[in-house]
Amino acid sequence: MIRRTIFISNPVRLSLKDQQMKIEVKESGQQTSIPIEDVGFLVVENMQASVSVPLLAALNEQNVGVIFCNASHMPSSMLLTLDSHSVQTEIFALQLNASEPLKKQLWQQTIKAKIRNQNFHLLSRGIEAPGLANLVKQVQSGDTTNREGMAARIYWQSLMGKGFVRDRNGSPPNFVFNYIYIVLRAAVARALAGSGLLPAMGIHHHNRYNSFCLADDIMEPYRPFADQLVMELIEEEPELTVLETVHKMKLLKLLQADVSTGKQKRPLLLALSETTASLARCFRGESREITYPKIN
Repeated sequence: MIRRTIFISNPVRLSLKDQQMKIEVKESGQQTSIPIEDVGFLVVENMQASVSVPLLAALNEQNVGVIFCNASHMPSSMLLTLDSHSVQTEIFALQLNASEPLKKQLWQQTIKAKIRNQNFHLLSRGIEAPGLANLVKQVQSGDTTNREGMAARIYWQSLMGKGFVRDRNGSPPNFVFNYIYIVLRAAVARALAGSGLLPAMGIHHHNRYNSFCLADDIMEPYRPFADQLVMELIEEEPELTVLETVHKMKLLKLLQADVSTGKQKRPLLLALSETTASLARCFRGESREITYPKIN
């Protein structure tokens, strides 16, 4: 079943009734209800919205990703379950004790998948960048020669032009990429928790101030899928300088977008769960490969 993404942009009261999320518009009193089991993500943007604790508990039990936005309407925090897997403690221990060679091999796979998807994204737009295909073959264990960085320069200049610099604080349309990447990061963290993994303990990223190092690792091959939606939005509105609700709703479609894993197509949210489950199998010694989707 494809779970829905609910975006709250108006002052409402969110509460729980009969295992349904009740949404009551504060001004008019109009009410609607949505079964908790149908919700995959809840994004609360309006600072005047209120959410009941029983509802948060019910959402948590269903591993619903709940994202709260700040006064600038940017995602700033999320609700993340701490007890989502039957053998979570065992998986934690295996993850923490994973060998460096294994982590380096998993990072090699991750970067190969990222560069491959970057190349396929460009090709889908009719852009030839032969250097990317060559870099995929050159990625070593642990990406010690930083083929990821080399690929990034080729990718962004091919996609956006030579004058573009991808930077969180850079000029437009960087702010659009920022928004969708934050949502993607939250989705990855949710999937990791659902597979019993610690989002803080990365296979490559390491930062004492970062609680989502593993999410930052695993999201890398998924970034080009997000880039596809950003490019579609930019092409529709080339002079875009502010993200309105209608734009954010288009970007949030990323979570339900169909992606291909092998011969199967499934929504990105389900593909993420498959990826994180395959990572857990690697930590358990049952596999040596992470399952990532490909851009066709």
